[in-house]
Amino acid sequence: MSRIGKKPIGIPPGVKVEQTGRQVKVSGPLGSLEVGCRLGIQVRLDGATQSIVVENEHPEIREDKALHGTIRALLANMVEGVSKGFERKLEVFGTGYTVKEQSGKLVLQVGFANPVEMAIPQGVKVKIEVPATRGDDTPARFSLSSADKCVLGRFAADVRKARPPEPYKGKGIRYGGEVVKHKVGKTFASGTA
Repeated sequence: MSRIGKKPIGIPPGVKVEQTGRQVKVSGPLGSLEVGCRLGIQVRLDGATQSIVVENEHPEIREDKALHGTIRALLANMVEGVSKGFERKLEVFGTGYTVKEQSGKLVLQVGFANPVEMAIPQGVKVKIEVPATRGDDTPARFSLSSADKCVLGRFAADVRKARPPEPYKGKGIRYGGEVVKHKVGKTFASGTA
């Protein structure tokens, strides 16, 4: 039995949970999200304790056992997303690198001949704090926020993949607070013996 799957999910005030068949819809001040549940996983709304309880009807079936905790985690992320939201901070290191938002696209100037343009998914908001780098020490900073943790994480990973940090000078896009291990560059011996 999944220890995470057994934990009930508290429903904060202002969040409404509806269940129709195998679909569970969670709506709150930041939007609404929906997830479908597997046939062997039972989702129950407990009105007395204002919580969601996820139960595994067939613990002997391997797939149901594996998805018990996963469904509970997805529902917990949905409840937290529509009430508080999620945020991912990113930093761009490199001289002359810039970031800007332009007509529904994130435009990154990260050392290529042409700027990298990425369509911003629906429900994701971009907030640019520092639009351009200042030298090698002060990075450009921006943050992505959304109610859907899956969409936010996928888009943040795609943005980072546009120019991952290189190990010699650390230039590139990295998550806020990410530490990049630096390698020592080649050293040339002098010609004197």
